[in-house]
Amino acid sequence: MNVNLYGCNGKWLMVDLGMTFSGNEYPGVDLVFADLEFIEERADDLVGIVLTHAHEDHIGAVPYFAADLGVPLYATPFTAELIRRKLQEAGLVGEVELNVIEGFDSFPVGPFDISYLPLAHSIAEGNGLVIDTPHGRIFHTGDWKLDEDPIIGEPTTEKELTALGDEGVLAMVCDSTNVFNPNPSGSEGAVYQALLDEVGRHKGKRVLVTTFASNVARLHTLGEVAKAHGRTVCVAGRSLDRILEVSQQSGYLGDFPDPVDFDTAMGMPRGDVLIIATGGQGEPRAALGRIADQNHKLDLVRGDVVLFSSRQIPGNEIQIGKIQNKLAERGIVMVTDRQSPIHVSGHPGRPELEAMYSWIRPEILVPVHGEIRHMQEQVRVGQAAGIPENIFQQNGDIVRLAPGKPSHLAKVRSGRLVLDGDLIVPADGESIVMRRRIAQNGAVVVALDPKGNANIESIGLPLDEDYPDFLAEAKSDITTALKRLKGPARKDSGAIAEAARLATRRAAQRWSGKKPHVKVMLTG
Repeated sequence: MNVNLYGCNGKWLMVDLGMTFSGNEYPGVDLVFADLEFIEERADDLVGIVLTHAHEDHIGAVPYFAADLGVPLYATPFTAELIRRKLQEAGLVGEVELNVIEGFDSFPVGPFDISYLPLAHSIAEGNGLVIDTPHGRIFHTGDWKLDEDPIIGEPTTEKELTALGDEGVLAMVCDSTNVFNPNPSGSEGAVYQALLDEVGRHKGKRVLVTTFASNVARLHTLGEVAKAHGRTVCVAGRSLDRILEVSQQSGYLGDFPDPVDFDTAMGMPRGDVLIIATGGQGEPRAALGRIADQNHKLDLVRGDVVLFSSRQIPGNEIQIGKIQNKLAERGIVMVTDRQSPIHVSGHPGRPELEAMYSWIRPEILVPVHGEIRHMQEQVRVGQAAGIPENIFQQNGDIVRLAPGKPSHLAKVRSGRLVLDGDLIVPADGESIVMRRRIAQNGAVVVALDPKGNANIESIGLPLDEDYPDFLAEAKSDITTALKRLKGPARKDSGAIAEAARLATRRAAQRWSGKKPHVKVMLTG
């Protein structure tokens, strides 16, 4: 959920406004955002938001915050079209200024002079940013890799990057995601041959390939593989439909074969169709998950093949494993990038980082985009490569890059927000904390009448056949606790409720080992 802020002469520039998807730590929540409190308090000094590319962790929060921030957005055509559709779905067309930047000439945003620098990545129009300020030039890489055969787009060449370095770069703010990979990430063009060979090994079988919908180059590759093997393409997943439409509208995938609908695909000989589907990260409602559950118009049978042409995002292992187990149980063959080179990463391995250092030669390296271990490792790689200054920065750190020696200036609040139902609330707010407690320990509700009689209902306590005995003991404990109240406390509703709550919770802990959330309601 990338959000980067650059400050200069009292003004702020935001680079990217992304989101991430929730994990088990936020029960009932799908989307997680960075808390923008720092810049919201300085919104009058925010001059614009520049988007590097169209992955959700870089643009996903735009429809939730851009209108309130009230500043122009800047994006290249493919990214801009996906943002425009997000704004349209949110009913914000006309409320947010979206500037489409075509070409690579610089454009001013407040005291910043900005130009896009095309870099290879696993999406169309991946870009770094060259940010010129009165105090020096920043090269913000965004997400990137080196790729001699990227299939889609023309990344900036070694010669052009070296020329940029010759002009002088104060700081390179650089992607750390793949820093532990000792090898280059590999070329998108090489994936074509691997997929061509893999699909060719399964003649007469229905083949499904799951990949990231946003990887336009991979979609192009799959279209070419299908044509080479005489297979008709069928596309399953709304995000794939959207990316195909936006890609073709933006001038990409002009040769992509016309997909057939599900019914037509199911009526064709098994070896004549190639299915491209979403769901490779284990999302249960995506196409692959529904196919695995046999809850989709598309169906696979024993001996059919699923190719996972995507990496396993950390944290998704369990969900992916569940779907793979369902497929395996039905005798469906699976091939991942561990068995065949049918996927390459969109982020730079260590040799690519070292090459970029040698071309750009920044005075300062600021690692971003990765976990703490990735960023700390890139600090070490940068030091070994001879970069004069390396700054490790965590969420909320304010760093001075210039003038003077780079240094940490301050630490500001940088929490998380979640989309909970229709509301955006703090990730550490009472509702989420309470839900987490209930998910772990269950809940008990006690209705207490004026005579001290308790009616108790519980959710999630592992008692089963012991439940009647627990109820009897809890009621007895409540009665005892209320009798122990002295003086004014006997008529104090707060004291009565607290005594009943503690008695019930202790009884539940004795019987179950759990410490449930207990809610006491005084009736009558």
